[in-house]
Amino acid sequence: MPAPKLLLVEDDTALAELVEYRFRGEGYDVRTTDDGDEALLLAAEDAPDLVLLDWMIGGTSGIEVCRRLRRNKDTAHVPIIMLTARSDEDDRIRGLEIGADDYITKPFSPRELIARVGAVLRRVRPALAGETITVGDLSLDPTAHRVMRRGTPMKVGPTEFRLLRHFMEHPGRVFSRGQLLDAVWGSGSDIELRTVDVHIRRLRQAVAVPGAADPVRTVRSVPCTAALGASLRTATASYMDPAAERAIHVTESTAMTRPVMMDAWFCLTLATRLLHARSGLLVMAEYVRYLQG
Repeated sequence: MPAPKLLLVEDDTALAELVEYRFRGEGYDVRTTDDGDEALLLAAEDAPDLVLLDWMIGGTSGIEVCRRLRRNKDTAHVPIIMLTARSDEDDRIRGLEIGADDYITKPFSPRELIARVGAVLRRVRPALAGETITVGDLSLDPTAHRVMRRGTPMKVGPTEFRLLRHFMEHPGRVFSRGQLLDAVWGSGSDIELRTVDVHIRRLRQAVAVPGAADPVRTVRSVPCTAALGASLRTATASYMDPAAERAIHVTESTAMTRPVMMDAWFCLTLATRLLHARSGLLVMAEYVRYLQG
């Protein structure tokens, strides 16, 4: 089982070293910084399992870091524990209202801090504590590497197991291919996005039970409702060319080679061309000109 990832944001060097030492001794993977701006960058590069956040730090303040982490969809569900010398009731209430899951005032006991972190992780990510995760009729034991459905053991491969675990730790959330790639294979992976589709299909087959619904659902995105071009990679827009009697597909392989911002003008233009263009080539030419511009 991978070590829980902890991001420690603390400007007191001696305290940061002590906390890092104690958590590494408990098996945590710890990254540290004393700067709020760097903390946001580290969280964006590789979302931690939990953030220990001081209020008074360099750059962006701790309370603002907390607010921004909560606004970012990739870190909105990451637990945050505030570590601060600000012990007034108003400060504690403000920290909790901004989005902190717990608030610990200095000085504190390292043993208590470790216990509180463990309690928060058990509540939001049971697998990190080695506990069985249950969603519907599916149960996953991360320690025994076992998946059960309706009391029947399921044969699930290692990659599909990681995928299922990620889904079960975040039930009801929708993930793009890119997000799944980062979460399961790692942000530095060279795996193609379409590889995710293959493993999703294998996962569906592995947990299929006669008479039971598919627990993994696919949501088809609509290009012009997506703010980022990366979301267009999961969508397909087709137009039947009356002259050539063939369909033109705007997909990842023919149109999208890099993330771009889709503005309202281009969405309208693309929709118009798809509905009224006499030639499918005109659609693709319009799209290529937009990307090059």
